Amino acid sequence: MSLEIEATDVIKVILQFCKENGLTESFNALQNECHVSLNTVDSIETFVADINSGRWDVLLPQIAQLKLPRAKLENLYEQVVLEMVELRELDTAKAMLKQTQVLQRLKAEDPERYSRLEQLCGRTYMDLRDLYGANSSKEKRRAALANSLSQEVSMVPPSRLMSIVGQAVKWQQSQGLLPPGTAYDLFRGTAASARDEVETYPTQLAAKVTFGAKTHPEVAVFSPDGTLLVTGSTDGFIEVWEPVTGKLKKDLTYQADELFMMHDEAVLALAFNRESTVLVSGSLDGKIKVWRVSSGQCLRRFDHAHSQGVTCVALSRDGTHVSGFTAHGRSHTCICCMKTYIWGHSGSATAAIA
Repeated sequence: MSLEIEATDVIKVILQFCKENGLTESFNALQNECHVSLNTVDSIETFVADINSGRWDVLLPQIAQLKLPRAKLENLYEQVVLEMVELRELDTAKAMLKQTQVLQRLKAEDPERYSRLEQLCGRTYMDLRDLYGANSSKEKRRAALANSLSQEVSMVPPSRLMSIVGQAVKWQQSQGLLPPGTAYDLFRGTAASARDEVETYPTQLAAKVTFGAKTHPEVAVFSPDGTLLVTGSTDGFIEVWEPVTGKLKKDLTYQADELFMMHDEAVLALAFNRESTVLVSGSLDGKIKVWRVSSGQCLRRFDHAHSQGVTCVALSRDGTHVSGFTAHGRSHTCICCMKTYIWGHSGSATAAIA
């Protein structure tokens, strides 16, 4: 079953974007050319409350962006003029009569009704019954207006265009069409490729990680999603840092409590899984450990993976196997069954792919 999208809905999404970003001329041009009205408000309850409370200074700018039936607009502007007369704001009432398009159109099409408003603006004494009628009141007329106008507007979530685009891009990432973190050219519909980027060498120091005088890092890796920098040091500590600031990542509870992932000997090798959630570490005493980064929990440990220092490690794509190298050999360990298989190298291994 195919999903059909109305063209008017697409135009309304674009109109909302124009409205929210202050593109008034574009909003009016699109609305007039397409004959599609947005007619949305942030909150219908607030819209109705503004009418019932007579907050015309707030309401009229909103009304100006809506397409409402002529009769309802005339009723609204007439009510505002009447209330200005009641408050003896006669200059404001007269200005509205002469300068607003709604009331000028009323003058041409219903001169008797317009003439009544003019006469009320010229009176020195005012009876409320002359303004609102013997069987009505200001409050009743406001309530009737609120009920009438609220039927013409609707409420939708804000920023629909950006939400829809964001959801579409996330879906492409989930399907493997876009790798995580890729810069996306929305206009061309493609991910930024290497040829789109100008190759430059670093000219500024972005961040600096400082270690104690009695220790130094032996290995450092970034997580695949680029949000973490992890170091392994000669004192056996494995520490997670903020790549942007070079500060210790204190939103990891165990690090905030000064508890760290660690080995008994120097850490020589580190590797992440594809999701950046699991870390494998290898140490000078031949041990390999598997960690959950979010909690610092050791998920697996292989105390006899090697008889010498582990110089590099890697996790398989499905996370079930670990590869570890030393200067003279390689072990391939199955996490599920805890079995270790060993192959040899004649020289030192510095990188591993599981």
